[in-house]
Amino acid sequence: MENPMETKTCKESKSIKTSHVFPNDVNNHHTLFGGRLMSHIDDIAAISAMRHCRTSVVTASTDSVDFLSPIEQTDSVCLESYVSWTGKTSMEVFVKVTAENLFTGERKIAATSFLTFVAIGEDGHPCPVPQVVPETEEERMINQSGEKRAQMRKARRQESKSFAQFLAIKKPWD
Repeated sequence: MENPMETKTCKESKSIKTSHVFPNDVNNHHTLFGGRLMSHIDDIAAISAMRHCRTSVVTASTDSVDFLSPIEQTDSVCLESYVSWTGKTSMEVFVKVTAENLFTGERKIAATSFLTFVAIGEDGHPCPVPQVVPETEEERMINQSGEKRAQMRKARRQESKSFAQFLAIKKPWD
């Protein structure tokens, strides 16, 4: 596990993955299944989180996945992720999804996402993470609004816990 007093730059956790969009990846509109993209997002974000803290992590939340533009079967899909903000034991990971038409070279932002991961120590409990230091204009802009997103996550989690108390847990066929 890394020294929690240590700082790391966003680029130290950066992960990039580029893939073709194949026929079995698309829906009836011939665009990439949202669920397939969400799986890729969770995977690459977890890699960034682990690169940042060098310990096990668990997904605490997928804060948002904003689908901004469809990803066509003629596209490649490129996911870029990095730790954008840190709390004491948690990390916010930003994922940017770019689609590129492989025939024309046209590129577009297809989706953005924020996920939160918690670092887990060898004892199975949350452990401190290094603080993140943004360097580029994009990283600084995203980092500056991280605290606000963290507060919104806490409030939403509390609302979800309250809501869950009213949900039935008996078997649907009973």
